[in-house]
Amino acid sequence: MKRLGRDATAAVLSRHTGHDANITRAILQACATVCRACADECGRHAGQHDHCRVCAEACRRCEQACNDLTDSLG
Repeated sequence: MKRLGRDATAAVLSRHTGHDANITRAILQACATVCRACADECGRHAGQHDHCRVCAEACRRCEQACNDLTDSLG
């Protein structure tokens, strides 16, 4: 699910034909939600598995990036 959310977000953000701010905002918020869920799940296993710790950190960075970009839209 994480990859699907990330790929869909990247596709919307990289459109060269313009954008709809409402759609951009909605997909960024959805991506942030998916990243938060992934980070939470991986975080539960971070103490036992290093790859889960790394995944949780990456998902939290992605969530923050989505939130920052959403905030910049106004």
